[in-house]
Amino acid sequence: MENYKKFLREAGSTILTVAIIIAITLLFMKFVAQRTDVDGESMMYTLHDGDALIADKITYRFSDPKRFDIVIFPFAGDPDSCFIKRVIGLPGETVQIDLQGNIYINGELLEENYGAEVIQDPGRAIEPVVLGEDEYFVLGDNRNYSFDSREAAVGNIKREDIIGKTTFRVFPFDSFGKIDK
Repeated sequence: MENYKKFLREAGSTILTVAIIIAITLLFMKFVAQRTDVDGESMMYTLHDGDALIADKITYRFSDPKRFDIVIFPFAGDPDSCFIKRVIGLPGETVQIDLQGNIYINGELLEENYGAEVIQDPGRAIEPVVLGEDEYFVLGDNRNYSFDSREAAVGNIKREDIIGKTTFRVFPFDSFGKIDK
């Protein structure tokens, strides 16, 4: 009988420990970080199809997204699907892309080297896109194979819709570590 009581105490302690670990993990994934997978080629050559990433959900609680950050947000057409794109335009700015594929912010040529190639279709950004005080313009790095803010279905991204900043790759293991911007 004494062994049975000892077994019950140890089992109860183990169950409590497991429950605490599960609760901490769930809280961590809800408020601190989110694992997300890259689905497609739109962020080549920075990110690849099948990469598993960790998105930091804390940074943007204390600061705003910055130009060239890689962010995740739900696609308005399918809230269960997350997009991963690079921030190009910031709140209050005007973004335009000309027919030569040049990106302009407030009329100034944007100096950047993330695009995998020259933009062939500026989409709705052929005309100036004025961002609201809580809106961002995002592009995929693989510019000609990315469904991004140039498309009306994606459009400008509201600040409140940005889930987090991708900072860390966990898979494939040969690319494990901090994502180089």
